[in-house]
Amino acid sequence: MALFLPDKYIWDFWLLLTASEYHIFYLQAVRTPHNPELRHESASVGHAVSFDLINWRVLPDALQAGQLGEWDDRVIWTGCVIERENQYYLFYTGSSISEKGRVQRIGLALSGDLTTWKRFPDNPLLEADSRWYEKLGDSDWPDEAWRDPDIYFDVRSGKYYALICARANFGSLDGRGVIGLASSKDLLSWEVLPPACAPGEFAQMEVPQEVFTDNQYHILFSTASNRHSAARRARLGNDVCKLTGTYVLTSEQLEGGYVLENDWGLVADRRGTYYAGKIICTISGEYKFLATLQLDKNGNYIGALSDPMPVILSSDGKLSVWVPISFYQL
Repeated sequence: MALFLPDKYIWDFWLLLTASEYHIFYLQAVRTPHNPELRHESASVGHAVSFDLINWRVLPDALQAGQLGEWDDRVIWTGCVIERENQYYLFYTGSSISEKGRVQRIGLALSGDLTTWKRFPDNPLLEADSRWYEKLGDSDWPDEAWRDPDIYFDVRSGKYYALICARANFGSLDGRGVIGLASSKDLLSWEVLPPACAPGEFAQMEVPQEVFTDNQYHILFSTASNRHSAARRARLGNDVCKLTGTYVLTSEQLEGGYVLENDWGLVADRRGTYYAGKIICTISGEYKFLATLQLDKNGNYIGALSDPMPVILSSDGKLSVWVPISFYQL
């Protein structure tokens, strides 16, 4: 494994490539072997750098939960970092104690050096829009999903786009998971748009990432076996729907029309070995896949960053990953 902290779990992460090194930001929490799920209730954002995606040097933490009474005073979750005009923008998910963490919103922190971060004064910047997205109380779902922003710049349109883990405001309860969409010209003022894909397959589509290759748009996302909808199970059978991991949506247009590239996923298995996978374009121009290394062969939670894995782009534009046999299990 590329990055393992003996005292902290690592899970969802995002990367920024500068001129000479990779900066990784990741969710972290103190290891609690008796119940690793508690990590979600105390997450903060860690920071490390590497020249090769294998050897990492840990830096001071990037972001903690906000002050008591603020919109993000409960916990900080997944986000992304993007550079614009020598300024770094860290978008992140936050929730509040007063709402018992049931409403997720997206805020921003700014930095000039990737080390010292200051919250944007007009946070939060993005909230779920009830025209298209499920709000708390619209159904029996326990929270208002609006998290895990992935921000990227589209040269063709001259706009920034945000991909967001969200839920549609219609359909069966177990199939409302969608990739939310928003656009901006300056990273500060955002317009929420309809979802990039139709609901129906999953209850949640987490940690999205946009990858553009050969005139095709791909969205990576992750989901667990217990988040496959009943309709999907009825159509495909239990073997396909027992898989946990990273999947791919594909479209020829940026703002919609995304469909699953295949039903088996990009990197998914019954054990859920890898999760929240990302594709990275390296300094040398190669594509590599990194993911959270979740479980060992005995089902114990590891909480570390995987080693980089080669990505293959086929002649018809489809993505695949060379995964170590020692961990992979269908």
